Amino acid sequence: MAPEEAAENLLLLRSFERRYLAARPLRSFPWQILEEKLKESPDSELLQEVLQKTVKHPVCVRHPPSVKYTRCFLSELIRKHEAVHTEPLDELYEALAEVLTAAESTQCHRSYLLPSGTALTLSESTAIVSHGTTGLVTWDAALYLAEWAIKNPAVFTHRTVLELGSGAGLTGLAICKMCHPKAYIFSDCHSRVLEQLRGNMLLNGLSLEPGAITDAERPQVMVAQLDWEVATVPQLSVFHPDVVIAADVLYCPEVILSLVGVLQRLAACHRDQAPDVYVAFTVRNPETCQLFTTELGRAGIRWEAVPPQERKLFPYEEHSETSILKLTL
Repeated sequence: MAPEEAAENLLLLRSFERRYLAARPLRSFPWQILEEKLKESPDSELLQEVLQKTVKHPVCVRHPPSVKYTRCFLSELIRKHEAVHTEPLDELYEALAEVLTAAESTQCHRSYLLPSGTALTLSESTAIVSHGTTGLVTWDAALYLAEWAIKNPAVFTHRTVLELGSGAGLTGLAICKMCHPKAYIFSDCHSRVLEQLRGNMLLNGLSLEPGAITDAERPQVMVAQLDWEVATVPQLSVFHPDVVIAADVLYCPEVILSLVGVLQRLAACHRDQAPDVYVAFTVRNPETCQLFTTELGRAGIRWEAVPPQERKLFPYEEHSETSILKLTL
């Protein structure tokens, strides 16, 4: 195989690996490129490599995506194979037979490869809205904020971080693994989200036990139930954050008003040295984003847009626009 062709295949396999581990929509996979490669190749070696990088990946064997997702992926892979090869590939059909007999669950796993080479794995709900909340799944703004944090570790190194609306925990876990904070406080208001969040922390090697050993890759961590509507200045003052972050929390006017309110109370806790605040969001409705900046102005909170970054580390939804604002309390 020529070096150029080998490099192309490596990029293709990497793309399949990242998307499959994160259980991204099947339409986002580079199927057309795979089909062209299969037409050029007389054997099934490339398909076997795709299978090893996806369904048979060691991370996915331990923590698989949903049964339905795996079944749909394998079915599509078989269609691509049958379109260009007359001989069946036993490994594909054996993998499909395994998943056809597996029981479906309301939970699945999504995994993300970090620059260190390790995988960050989350247990999530298979439904976008579950138990009355959207906090049981990971959204693009959390990925975007995590990637920005990994590229700007000095913002978090040796500092105490409070995350508002941690959801499944992707951003916080990435920061804990890659940015060496002194302490990290995950928070959310929904009891089911907090239960899942604790499980994801344990899944990724973080301990909530008092007196647990901490080091550069395992900072002191805690999980707090925090309702922005009722949280008081005395309650917030116990956290002593140097940095406050939030991702994908600008989805309705009521939540925006609650967020601005809790930021005002956080400012009241730190009259001498207010924490740095970063809010990441996906622009779904420009009016919602406008409401947030308007309410910040009314509250006397200054803001500036963080320069946009290239989205390379994680597999994102196509055509989504994501931004980060830095706030000055």
